[in-house]
Amino acid sequence: MKAIVINTVINSLYSIRSPLTWQAALTYPVLPPSAVIGLLGNAIQRYRNSDHPLESLNEMEKSILWAGSRLLSSLVVRGCTTSAVVKWEVRLGEKCTNVLVREFACARRMQLVAMLKGEEIACECKEAVKSTPLTCGDSESPMSVDDVRLCDVEEYVEEACETVFPVPFDDDVQLLEGDGVTYWMHDRCRQTEKTFPLKCYMVPVREENGLIMPSTLKVKVKAKKIFSLEKLGQVIL
Repeated sequence: MKAIVINTVINSLYSIRSPLTWQAALTYPVLPPSAVIGLLGNAIQRYRNSDHPLESLNEMEKSILWAGSRLLSSLVVRGCTTSAVVKWEVRLGEKCTNVLVREFACARRMQLVAMLKGEEIACECKEAVKSTPLTCGDSESPMSVDDVRLCDVEEYVEEACETVFPVPFDDDVQLLEGDGVTYWMHDRCRQTEKTFPLKCYMVPVREENGLIMPSTLKVKVKAKKIFSLEKLGQVIL
């Protein structure tokens, strides 16, 4: 099993809206698992010059065992007032826009990681992200690839571990040390059942002098698998 590690430089503000917010849209500090899978699916589709983006996305959903991201620099989040068009056909004098408050984040660097079941698809993903445009959550937030590599993955046998990546936070996870904030995220892009629930993740970040800084979590788990990534530490499925 291999993992692809992508160190990126973010070239603009970004806003990855939490699906639980609308009138005042709040942003995630990092890319949720679904966004990392979507980014790789989009890169593969462009790299192959395929006419069927959903087929590429389905392939990545089946090939990726775990996906996550973490900050490599400090982060600032600010609220901005935006205007959204809500009606395209109006009568003279009617209102066609709506004023919304939306959070935008500014970070310099972010690391994206995905564990893939096969080495062949991992190598193809590596070439794809080096030759296709990448965006941070939406098409208006470009990011550049600073470095991309593949690393080995091994199963971790201990119950307690330290991690710098988001942790699925439920009754099977006990926080021992560290700072983090919980967010509800999708772990997949495609809906496979009648329901498409959000899952609670604890993101290892802390606030310091008005900045959001990357942090580390030490947790103890039961009934979950832990894998060790070369030079990156542990991730929890």
